[in-house]
Formats: sequence, structure tokens, C-alpha cells
Amino acid sequence: MDLTEGSIQEKHGRAKKMMLWFGIVSLLMTFAGWTSAYIVSSTREDWLRDFELPSSFYISTTLIVISSFTYFFAKLAIKKDNSSLCTGLLLTTLALGLAFIFFQVQGFNQIIAQGYYFTGETSSVTTSYIFLIATVHIFHVVAGIISLLVVLFNQFRGKYSANNLLGIELGATFWHFLDLLWVYLILFFAFYQ
Repeated sequence: MDLTEGSIQEKHGRAKKMMLWFGIVSLLMTFAGWTSAYIVSSTREDWLRDFELPSSFYISTTLIVISSFTYFFAKLAIKKDNSSLCTGLLLTTLALGLAFIFFQVQGFNQIIAQGYYFTGETSSVTTSYIFLIATVHIFHVVAGIISLLVVLFNQFRGKYSANNLLGIELGATFWHFLDLLWVYLILFFAFYQ
């Protein structure tokens, strides 16, 4: 299909999806740069080779993976015009997203309890990278939660249906990206020392 074909609404939808993918690629490049810097820095003598990630990070990982499923099933529900199920699943996704952030903060507290801070005399280059990368990811999850709140607002207004999915599709795509990005990061931190 020619990208110039279709209604104005279809063209706007394609443009919004393309802009979202440009943003996702840009974020991927940013996190690729930081993980590359992490790899280069791991050759330093002061690198922590036996550092264990906080257990709260693994709990938060489970929560964000489950939240991707609830968002996915919310989209399926609205495709079947089951508005109440969609709303319930979106609210569940919101709760899981907030719980993800809570457990990320708990993870930071566990790192601090081990005696490592982001900066200063008690910091480590290893944990500073973890703090930086995880914090920036949290900021993006906050952006995902804001987009989810917009989707919920529109859902409460009855905007979405089997014939009008654009907003929920955009929100779900961004949310799934954040999920996959965190899974990549946690695996990277866990296995690359």
C-alpha cells in the first residue's frame, strides 16, 4: 500500500506510529551507548566484579513483564468491544507500572544499604552506571505511565472501539518497548561483569 493513500485519519495514524518508532530508535541508541560505556568501564581496576543486583530489581522485572501482558490483553479486549474488561486491564497495568517504580526505588535502597552511593567517596563506577541507567529508565516508565493515564482517560470517555485503536496501540507499543528494554538491561547487568 502506498503511504500516501488512505483517509486523513489513516495518514495521521501512520505519521504518529512513525514518530513513535523514531523516538524508540533514539532511546535504543541512547541505552546502547550507556551499556557500551559500561562494558568499556568494566576494564577499570576499581570495577566491582562480584556485585550482586538487588532482589527488588528482579521483582520489578516480573511486574513489568506481567504489565505488558495486561496491556496486550486490554488491547485485545477493546478489539472485541469489551470496554469494561479493557478498562480493568488498563488499571491493572497502571498499578503494575507504579509497583515497578516502587521496587526500583527499593533496589536503589538495597544498593545504598550495601554501602554504595551514586557519587562520592562511597560510590563505585559499577553502581553509578546502574543508578544512572536504571534511573533514566524509570523516567521513561513515568512517561509511559503518563501515556497510560491519557489512554485511560480516553477509555473512560469511550473513545476506543474495535474501529478506533490508535491511542491504545501507540501506548501499548511504547509500554512493550519499556518492558523489553528493562529485560535487556537486567540481563545485561546480571550477566556482564
